[in-house]
This record gives sequence, structure tokens and C-alpha cells, in this order.
Amino acid sequence: MQAFAPYLDTLTDPQHRARMEEVLAWAMQTFPSLSPRIAWNQPMLTDHGTFIIGFSEAAKHMAVAPEALAMERFADVIRQAGYTQTKQLIRFPWDRPVDYALLEQIIAFNMLDKADCDTFWRK
Repeated sequence: MQAFAPYLDTLTDPQHRARMEEVLAWAMQTFPSLSPRIAWNQPMLTDHGTFIIGFSEAAKHMAVAPEALAMERFADVIRQAGYTQTKQLIRFPWDRPVDYALLEQIIAFNMLDKADCDTFWRK
């Protein structure tokens, strides 16, 4: 979690900071092989140098960005869970519990799908 401290220190809303800390701690505990880093002013997790997932704060939600392919793959599940999305991110409202099972599926999918990926982003 120390890797994320500079980002977390920028969050002024205590509820947002607590939720972001909770989600990042869960991700690091659930996927200990992933590497934490901050890039493009957001905390993210990588695997063998390739992007797996990123997180950022917005006024009404935590944005979770797993790349477009994962967004397409899980579009129906995301909708059924009651979340809204864009082409590149899922909106997890601050006032709702996080669907950790969904988040786990998305991260696991990216890790498996990008196991042989040798670039940061998918080609």
C-alpha cells in the first residue's frame, strides 16, 4: 500500500479515501503477484509490466478502468450488477458497496488474457 500513498494523500474526501484504500488493499491481498504503481495520476496494478487495472476518484464514483476488451467481455455482468460504464471504465458509486466478486472476475480475466502480453496496453 505504500506505493499508493502519494495518490491517496491527494484525496481530500475522507469517504473517498477510505473506499479507495479498502479497494486497493483488497486487490493487493487478493492478487499479491500484481505490482502496484501510480501512472497518469492514478493507482494501477500491473503484471509482468503489462497493465491489468486502474482506479481513480471522481465526484460521484470510483472509476475502475480494466481496458476496453474487459469492458466488452463483462458489459452484461456490469449492467446486471447495477453499475454504469463507458467504453473504458466502470463507475462504482461511493454510496454503494463494491461488488468484489465482479472486480475479482475482471482482474483475473485480464491476468489470464494478458499472460503472454509483452506490451503495457493490449495491441
